[in-house]
Amino acid sequence: MDSTFWHDRWARNQIGFHLPEVNPYLQRHWPGLGLASGVGVLVPLCGKSLDLVWLANQGHRVLGVELSEKAIEEFFQEQRLVAQVSQRGSFKVYQAGAIELWCGDFFELSREDVAGCTALYDRAALIALPTLMRERYAAHLQAIAPQVDSGLLISLDYEQALKAGPPFAVSDDEVRGLLGVHWRLSVLEQWDILAESPKFAQGGVTRLEERVYRLAPL
Repeated sequence: MDSTFWHDRWARNQIGFHLPEVNPYLQRHWPGLGLASGVGVLVPLCGKSLDLVWLANQGHRVLGVELSEKAIEEFFQEQRLVAQVSQRGSFKVYQAGAIELWCGDFFELSREDVAGCTALYDRAALIALPTLMRERYAAHLQAIAPQVDSGLLISLDYEQALKAGPPFAVSDDEVRGLLGVHWRLSVLEQWDILAESPKFAQGGVTRLEERVYRLAPL
């Protein structure tokens, strides 16, 4: 899987991972993190998610990272926001108010780029990546953002052999193995959402568990 895969998905509008509403888990559990207004939130592989607007409306500064410029441009168009565009290293940065969307490769982010972020929101990053890239993602995240001390992570778990990703299956053991070295992980919710996911059921998947994790300092 490389950048061409995701550019093609956006070009063909094959974006079933995009939710047309704010994620309900985010709305339920983010307030429980007790974060102060003004805290910077890092959102990897953010797409054009409405969650970005919701986080900004809670008083946060939002730094989203997205490979597809089409996704970023659609976000600002759909939200009727006029973005200022600048270049920061290899990234093209779109900013409007408290929202900055960095167009480029997440793996090229530096510690300096995300120094202002002390919280993380990952709804669709970890599960968007195959095994080896998940390992690289977790290692890079912890290398560039050691100051992040809270956040939410949403994962999916199912029998990977029954259906090809993305989204990929990431077990509880794998989540803890990848991120548990740096953060304490608590499961806030866990549901089998197979009944709401006909494409998985039609593919022969018999369980589709969605988990919401809270990240906290060790």
